[in-house]
Amino acid sequence: MKQGFIKTAAAVPKIRVADVPYNVEQICVLMDETAKKGAKIVVFPELCITGYTCEDLFWQNALLVKAKEGLKQIAAHTEDMDGLYFVGLPYMFENKLYNVAAAVSGGEILGIVPKKHIPNYGEFYEARHFEQGFEECKLTEEGIPFGINQLFGCRELPELVVAAEVCEDLWVPDPPSIRHGMAGATVIVNLSASDEVTAKDVYRKELVKGQSARLLCAYLFSSAGDGESTTDLVFSGHCLIGENGVILGESQRFVNETIYADVDIYRLVAERRKITGFHNRTEGYRKNSFSLKIEETPLKRFFDPAPFVPSSKENRTRRCEDIISIQVMGLKKRLAHTGVKAVVIGISGGLDSTLALLVTVRALDLLEIPRKNLEAVTMPCFGTTDRTYQNACKLAGTLGATLREVSIQEAVQVHFRDIGHDPHVRDVTYENAQARERTQVLMDIANEKNGLVIGTGDLSELALGWATYNGDHMSMYGVNVSVPKTLVRHLVRYFADTCRQEELRGVLLDVLDTPVSPELLPPKDGVIAQKTEDLVGPYELHDFFLYYMLRFGYEPGKIYRIAKLAFAGVYEDEVIKKWLKTFYRRFFAQQFKRSCLPDGPKVGSVAVSPRGDLRMPSDASAAVWLEEIEAL
Repeated sequence: MKQGFIKTAAAVPKIRVADVPYNVEQICVLMDETAKKGAKIVVFPELCITGYTCEDLFWQNALLVKAKEGLKQIAAHTEDMDGLYFVGLPYMFENKLYNVAAAVSGGEILGIVPKKHIPNYGEFYEARHFEQGFEECKLTEEGIPFGINQLFGCRELPELVVAAEVCEDLWVPDPPSIRHGMAGATVIVNLSASDEVTAKDVYRKELVKGQSARLLCAYLFSSAGDGESTTDLVFSGHCLIGENGVILGESQRFVNETIYADVDIYRLVAERRKITGFHNRTEGYRKNSFSLKIEETPLKRFFDPAPFVPSSKENRTRRCEDIISIQVMGLKKRLAHTGVKAVVIGISGGLDSTLALLVTVRALDLLEIPRKNLEAVTMPCFGTTDRTYQNACKLAGTLGATLREVSIQEAVQVHFRDIGHDPHVRDVTYENAQARERTQVLMDIANEKNGLVIGTGDLSELALGWATYNGDHMSMYGVNVSVPKTLVRHLVRYFADTCRQEELRGVLLDVLDTPVSPELLPPKDGVIAQKTEDLVGPYELHDFFLYYMLRFGYEPGKIYRIAKLAFAGVYEDEVIKKWLKTFYRRFFAQQFKRSCLPDGPKVGSVAVSPRGDLRMPSDASAAVWLEEIEAL
């Protein structure tokens, strides 16, 4: 419950066809089991109280009366339980028989939702027994709400709103869940009896993924399994739990398994807040309330420590190809529009400038501009090491760019004399003077060549403000502007893995093996003395913080909680907290650098362009966020 997490379950009891007392007993056993594991929203299969395959037995009054009694027993069983449960049964209303989902909680039947779309094709003959459900919400003789347009809202967590649909309702062009989602439902449950035929499970899974993505909701799907009649069909008990296009849980088939997943309600609400097409259209809906205890959900959900980087090689390769294409096409358009035939890049032998160089070469090739028109400028100074210098030179040579070396030591020393700075005081002035001198050199060479300066800074640096204002912060087009540092590494790796030049591949691999550094302080014994992550913190942590802060609006306490899970065994809790505080402090203090960001292409769902994704005041206070971190 806390921070929007709610444990959900999809359960499949092993039933006996038409044996209501036995089925009720099995359902209650599974309810107890899910309660012990902390599940608060639980869905059972379609018609599970009687069995889906009763066929003409559904016309038998004895079965219908027993099913209704069974529902009351199940409701009574929930009196001391902390959860909302959905079970399926045949139900008589106004002298017509309906296939329904009943919601029970706190010892009561909260509402009964009839199936709207009755399949009557292929192996399905439901129209022989069941009436089509109606949207208008009426009351049964017992005063129970009956109708499709019902929402079940949690008093303690208002963002948790549940709605139900039944099997075929999902498979039609206009599922009821679309209206439910637009009416505010953040969780949709589906009670199903989807028989098993070859490859149907794949399509079923895609349906659940697609619907949860389209509605920005959690989707709980439970289907009939072992115990149903096999006269003509076999049911596998295939259960799925999806959340915004991602399958969080999937059962094995043919084993009647209960699956669990921790759904993040606040994450869904954050997504809906940003989407202008979501409007709460609650006209004609009845909202029923239920209660849950406010407690911290023990999380079993997986949180990827590298949210920007796909875990599978296949997806990672595809992501790299997409991002590189976006970077290349963005730069290609800018070069074509301005008509320039030359570009200038400052190369350091580090990851960012290497990626920018590789992207620029591709753009020039597409425009049929000779690679020699690319001025790759190395500007050694006090902190430059032989390793990075040699790599920068080799990169330019193997790619066919024009290498230019401009030592800036003397110019910086003159600048120190001009402003009266003691060069032995190696403070921020000492460091930033070098970065600004390099930018001046690049801009002047661009003027000389009638070209553009291509920026190399990445998204992670911009988030932390780890860029010298009017130094490496400035360019005429920044190709890496929305690529996080953790992904920059994989993009360079992709180039290394796919290039045909052994010499280039060797250089790229050495660049990948070089510590990230601005190289603004003199080296020690020829080795890099200044490592960025020692100063500002691990980029894998900062990228994790950035993703969940900007993508989903998580508060610091929630980010800290999931970071401890994601980086368990890697970082101590206090280390995570330390760098989380650094992240927020720097993110707010350095917004002024992002407010005047040069143009550059957006490549992912997280970006900081002041013209697009991040409209943030440069003087906003971080007090609220830092106060929460201090209280952790």
